[in-house]
Amino acid sequence: MFRPLSIFIGTRYTRAKRRNRFVSFISMTSMIGLALGVLAMIVVLSVMNGFQREMSSRILGMVPHATIVGVKPIDDWQPVAAAALKNPEVTAAVPFTEMEGMLSYKGMMQPIQISGVDPAQEGKVSIVAQHIVQGRLDALKPGEFGVVLGEITARRFRLNVGDKITLIVPEVSTAPGGITPRMQRLNVVGIFKVGAELDGSMGLIHVSDAATMQHWEPNQVQSVRLAVKDLYAAPKVSSDIATGLGTDFKADDWTHTQGSLFSAMKMEKTMIGLLLLMIVAVAAFNIIATLIMVVNDKGADIAILRTIGATPRQIMAIFMVQGTVIGIVGTIIGGVLGVIAALNVSEMVGWVERVTGQHIFSSDVYFVSNLPSELQGGDVLLICSAGFILSFLATVYPAWRAAKIEPAHALRYS
Repeated sequence: MFRPLSIFIGTRYTRAKRRNRFVSFISMTSMIGLALGVLAMIVVLSVMNGFQREMSSRILGMVPHATIVGVKPIDDWQPVAAAALKNPEVTAAVPFTEMEGMLSYKGMMQPIQISGVDPAQEGKVSIVAQHIVQGRLDALKPGEFGVVLGEITARRFRLNVGDKITLIVPEVSTAPGGITPRMQRLNVVGIFKVGAELDGSMGLIHVSDAATMQHWEPNQVQSVRLAVKDLYAAPKVSSDIATGLGTDFKADDWTHTQGSLFSAMKMEKTMIGLLLLMIVAVAAFNIIATLIMVVNDKGADIAILRTIGATPRQIMAIFMVQGTVIGIVGTIIGGVLGVIAALNVSEMVGWVERVTGQHIFSSDVYFVSNLPSELQGGDVLLICSAGFILSFLATVYPAWRAAKIEPAHALRYS
């Protein structure tokens, strides 16, 4: 089969057993270093994707994707929900009231965000019912002022189902200060644990109890909570719905409450990716040292090729082919091993825990009990492309030096 001279000789140099074993060793270490760098990038970014997926499913499974908030209390939330459900992106719409206050128990206090929900419909928009560790969500009955608290809050106050705790909420009044505290005794009817900071900052009560505490009618609510198919479309979807309902409604969405967290996670992934890319770059640029040694080792061969008619362009191409082959093989090996490792990292961590008897990810300390991983094809393609490009660029200078070798000078000192 016909092959260009530069590809034939370049690939032959890659396979050939060199007189200088040190050059061969450096070439092998460059290939191994590049493979390890690519493997590390794929595994680390996959693990970060897994953590981001876990955080998204847990936090955004608890907080509203979007809400349609009434300028004043909504007397009948069902027409609003029906209007929202006409949008194809909306999967569910339920009543919702939100307020902030302080929990007080035996002299201890902590801020809390209270959500008024309808237990019968909360499962359409929230995962809280799947994470109840004590009691039941449907134990929230209108008029009984029950509360479901997070596990961190319950542990901090040493609460169990059946205990009573005081909720203090601000109330607008005609007093000189304008605001007076109002206290409400609540019965703990459930404890949830989703494994995020919401376990220590969120509580649930019945939506009619929330209306009573706000001095509204029992059927009045603050807003309608929406669940949407595409989380990143929530701002536009909720804005369109609120605009269609008129000036008595406004839109809110998760980007206002949790957007900074997910922006920070995205920034963290980008920065760690750039730092790991430096490892790939160092391994790729080891090819420069390898090729410079190969050029010195093959000086006589270069001179002979030049004397029989090889052009400087062909000489340059020979060594660019050799270095690129080293980079491609290293990147492919690292990519394959990285994909295998990313797909099995949870099992590998579990095996290490079983062998050592130590829990690397204890559920008492971390919000996950295993190491999550989510392999994304775009990440693998980007990492492998970066390895290919860096490997190719690393060949340019040594190949250019080889092309500049004078045949007479090389043969005289060979």
